[in-house]
Amino acid sequence: MTIPPLPGSAFALLTDGTQIEIRPVTPADEDAVRRLYRGLSDESLYYRFFGLNRALADENAVRLCRESGPGHAAMGAWLRGELVGVAQYEATGTAGEAEVAMAVADAVHHQGVGTLLLEHLGSCARERGVRALRAETLADNTAMLRLFADAGMPARRRFVSGVVELVIPLTVDDRYLDAVAERERRADVASLTRLFRPEAVAVVGAGRRPDSIGAAVLRAVLDGGFPGPVYAVNPHASGKLHGAPCVATVADLPVRPDLAVLTVPAAAVPQVAAQCGRRGVRALVVITSGLDAARARELRAACHRHGMRLVGPNCLGVADTAAALDATFAPRHPARGAAGVAVQSGGVGIALVEHLSRLGIGVSSFASLGDKHDVSANDLLLWWESDEATRLGVVHVESFGNPRKFARTARRVGRTMPLLTVLAGRSAAGGRAAASHTAAAATPDLTRRALFRQAGIVATDGLGELVDAAALLAVQPPPDGPAVAVVANAGGAGVLAADACADAGLTVPRFAAALRDDLAGLLPAGAATANPVDTTAAVPAASLAAAVRRVTADPSVDAVLVVTVPTALGDPAAEILTAPPSGDPASAAEDGARREKPLVVVALGQAESVRITGTGVPVYAEPEQAARALGHARTYARSRARPVAPPPELPGLHPDRAAEIISGLLSARPDGGWLAPADAFDLLDAYAIPSAPRRWARTADEAVAAAAELGRAVALKADAAGALHKTAAGAVRLGLVGREAVRRAFTDLADRFGGELRGVLVQAMVDRSVETLCGVVSDEIFGPVIVFGSGGVDADALADRSARLAPLSAGEADELVAETRIGRLLAGGPGRPPGDAAALRDLLLRLSRLAADHPRISELDLNPTLVRADGVLTVDVRVRIAPIRVWDPYLRRLRTT
Repeated sequence: MTIPPLPGSAFALLTDGTQIEIRPVTPADEDAVRRLYRGLSDESLYYRFFGLNRALADENAVRLCRESGPGHAAMGAWLRGELVGVAQYEATGTAGEAEVAMAVADAVHHQGVGTLLLEHLGSCARERGVRALRAETLADNTAMLRLFADAGMPARRRFVSGVVELVIPLTVDDRYLDAVAERERRADVASLTRLFRPEAVAVVGAGRRPDSIGAAVLRAVLDGGFPGPVYAVNPHASGKLHGAPCVATVADLPVRPDLAVLTVPAAAVPQVAAQCGRRGVRALVVITSGLDAARARELRAACHRHGMRLVGPNCLGVADTAAALDATFAPRHPARGAAGVAVQSGGVGIALVEHLSRLGIGVSSFASLGDKHDVSANDLLLWWESDEATRLGVVHVESFGNPRKFARTARRVGRTMPLLTVLAGRSAAGGRAAASHTAAAATPDLTRRALFRQAGIVATDGLGELVDAAALLAVQPPPDGPAVAVVANAGGAGVLAADACADAGLTVPRFAAALRDDLAGLLPAGAATANPVDTTAAVPAASLAAAVRRVTADPSVDAVLVVTVPTALGDPAAEILTAPPSGDPASAAEDGARREKPLVVVALGQAESVRITGTGVPVYAEPEQAARALGHARTYARSRARPVAPPPELPGLHPDRAAEIISGLLSARPDGGWLAPADAFDLLDAYAIPSAPRRWARTADEAVAAAAELGRAVALKADAAGALHKTAAGAVRLGLVGREAVRRAFTDLADRFGGELRGVLVQAMVDRSVETLCGVVSDEIFGPVIVFGSGGVDADALADRSARLAPLSAGEADELVAETRIGRLLAGGPGRPPGDAAALRDLLLRLSRLAADHPRISELDLNPTLVRADGVLTVDVRVRIAPIRVWDPYLRRLRTT
């Protein structure tokens, strides 16, 4: 096994939000390690070395700092340039096991240094094939025992003569990831408090011209009512600037600001950022755009060096209404409210804040992330999770730095509040030419949809649709089911609403006789009561309200959609929409939250696209808007109700065998390439993925013998350079029966491909059934993505596919199938038995596990995979291996590149 190199430098957050650098220890760090050991108290030295022998500590410094190798690695933690902690592992002689030890400076005990070192060292060891760490600690070293206990790893303990021996499996399971996520949440919130709840603010680069961006930001902070000190920094102004005290340089600020907003020219940003760091600033918002790569690196380096969180550059700014902070250059202050908003585009952010403020939903916190050199949507999710004011989250980002952590965090946060987004960049091209059907199928749109589905995020196709969904979810409960009662005072409008519900994946079921009779007694003569309900245009407002109350109370109804057209007789929905005397949006939200089922109204002809009444009822201008909003609310309800299930345990997996096949190709071809067909099928066998019986043959005689062993009609598939799509390349001969037919087919393939023919795969013919495509694409950002859809030679043309990020749970595997047209075909029908759903689920789970365990699988294409009533079989496979660097998506670290 090739030992991967140690990771580079990374920055992470301590429990109080302070930034610390974690990087490998090298021989050049020997003096720093000695200084760390010499600074340890007697107690700390005793606990680390089981004695007070400082000469032994010096000897260990030499051993710890030697070059990394197969059985040794060491990581150090640097705080403001000083080494404050080290952790090392050494091979024990037992395969897959290493001994771990660490030391942390007394001054930083209980700040999370040891836990971070353990996480980073454990990630490195795991990548290098270490499956468990062994540790020995004195029984009264409660701090170290607590560190191992709180790490989230299921450590096994044994007490021997005053020493506790621990064996710590390096298992990445939900328990471990939950423990890491909670540590990250606490540290992240501590660091972001200086950004959203600062005690003092400085605007650096505030111009004297009133129309400059810096002046606009300064006025926004002042006019927004921020209660703390606000300063302007401008070398060409003195005394007062736009009403704020002004100094020439950051160093001249009379108080240390928690937050500095930079609007200086791009060339000056790194230098000014460093000045802010030296003055003690803890958070930067860089409005400035146009930083080149070199200046961007300098900016990030300054922030890491001085421990500052960074929003931007190239952004609109940040706001927090609870703190009366508006550090943006938006045209108006956001209304105080319940929605957290995170966007990359400042223009999109302005539009969303305007809509949310107009609707009365309001904003709790806002961040325009810009180029996302540090603070990202992941950070905002953690902030909202800890912020009692935030009850709804809106995210609009065009790119993802760490989508897997984002998905896991969003799934957790989404159980307490709805999260909404817009599918940005849906029309983008695939990005590269694909040699497999699976790679061609995995478009950016498909991958993003997969991410949002698994994260439980409501994904809309546009800003208007997002605002419509937010208007409902902010003030109404999500529906428990898909059944919608449509009540309209115009028959045609009711039909339009019913059609819109069907388009949104909802149902409009026919009412039972008892409900129809009750409605007939409430409504004017001639009313239709089956659903949609046509109340007739002459319905009084009181009668319409009574009918709505009756259908709402019926257990067969999950949501109510009322469509009204005002007439000369008045507005029939008036009683439903009447606001309470306060007219307060907060009262409206509370009133809406008391309802057990959502109620939405369509007021045909109203000027506004959507509004929220004082009673907490969203009112839309079109039935399609209301239905889509209900559909999105139903999606959220299903996601919230879905149990969190880890990937299931699967028998018969041999990951070491799969690793050997992959390593074998990379040893022969370091740049990667396509596995030979025999190796590709062996890779499937390692994970017990079923395939048609086969043999490998290099000569005509071997092919004849192989066919005889298989004992049925066979296919011959040539292994020849350039013949990836074998049917198109003429590399397949089907339905061969008898020795002479097999021999002729082999000779034909040999003549066709000449010296390029490496051999043939002799494969038993199987009864054709439903052809599907199952595959994997390893995306550079998203990691391994599982794709399912219609298969066969026309797979690309059919464009019927769905996707999920690996690894899959059993429920996600079922959803993967159910979302496709071919999945509905597999459910069976008149004269057609259903496909074996359990066998297909098992295949997808095994494929998912293979992809998750071996991320160097760049593309894997099982096309076709035949789904029959009694099982599934793969009859063709292509696998491409790439020498990518495996990285841990859940490791706590800030962006450094």
